Amino acid sequence: MTGQPRAVRVVQARWESDGVVSLRLRASDGEPLPRWEPGAHVDLVLPSGLVRQYSLCGPSDSDEYTIAVLREENGRGGSAEVHDTALVGRELSIRGPRNRFDLEPAPAYVFVAGGIGITPLLAMIRKVAGRGVPWELHYGGRRRDTLAFTHELAELAERRGGGVHLYSDDAEGPLPLPRIVAGAPDGAMLYACGPGGMLTALADTVQRERPRLPLRFERFTAALAEPAPDQGGAPFEVELARTGATVTVQPGQSILEAVRAEQPDVLYSCEEGFCGTCETKVLEGVPIHKDTILSDKEREKNTTMMICVGGCASARLVLDL
Repeated sequence: MTGQPRAVRVVQARWESDGVVSLRLRASDGEPLPRWEPGAHVDLVLPSGLVRQYSLCGPSDSDEYTIAVLREENGRGGSAEVHDTALVGRELSIRGPRNRFDLEPAPAYVFVAGGIGITPLLAMIRKVAGRGVPWELHYGGRRRDTLAFTHELAELAERRGGGVHLYSDDAEGPLPLPRIVAGAPDGAMLYACGPGGMLTALADTVQRERPRLPLRFERFTAALAEPAPDQGGAPFEVELARTGATVTVQPGQSILEAVRAEQPDVLYSCEEGFCGTCETKVLEGVPIHKDTILSDKEREKNTTMMICVGGCASARLVLDL
């Protein structure tokens, strides 16, 4: 299911906080949607054709999916379309779920969320709380009314023995990262999701204060990494194995751009190598990886690549397209 689009219907839209709306999605054919694990996300194809990635934040044992979307005034249009379009009753399509932010076993957990970064962590907290594993959440935002899902989080803490600590910039101030890191129990894993600046500061704090504290995080924007290089030099060929077509990637052109000229419906979104929408299997050839998703081991295997930023170290690539 992960690679093929599936039709879903929006059966509910609900305000979760100021600026955040959740959508509940049900399969159009009435069948249960595939099970998923906390940390997973889906690609959502909006009515305009825009493709955006949203973490699944509902119960992982439900036959339906729930996502939550923050309205971003300076975004690329996807969040505004979700907020401004009457989507209840509309049929959309999704691809996924995929999970590159999986929840690893640990004797205790500390979760750190900034803004809409609460979405993947909410599903994790449900699972951890259901197992009776000790946990605590530190959740910050601009104002208290911008923090989503606080009622459910409070109920989970009360019924399941966790701890929820809320911070707003206009009251308590920003997340006290040094205090959070210092107070993490021995053996705990630290999971975080939120703005890039928060994650960078958290990683720096962990490295400086407790370098052995395991930290896992997920970004909603591209990391500050070196840009994808101009492919330079000679062009190379890319064969699309499913159709038998061959496209030529010119110097300075991305593989995605060349493929879209032949196959306009190929899915993509960020074009910066961090969302994973354009992940494609490599059947032959040696790709150059410039994404911020694949691990070193996955890169060594050379079995998949992000065609929006990736290049080619061989004369030819054969892709599963």
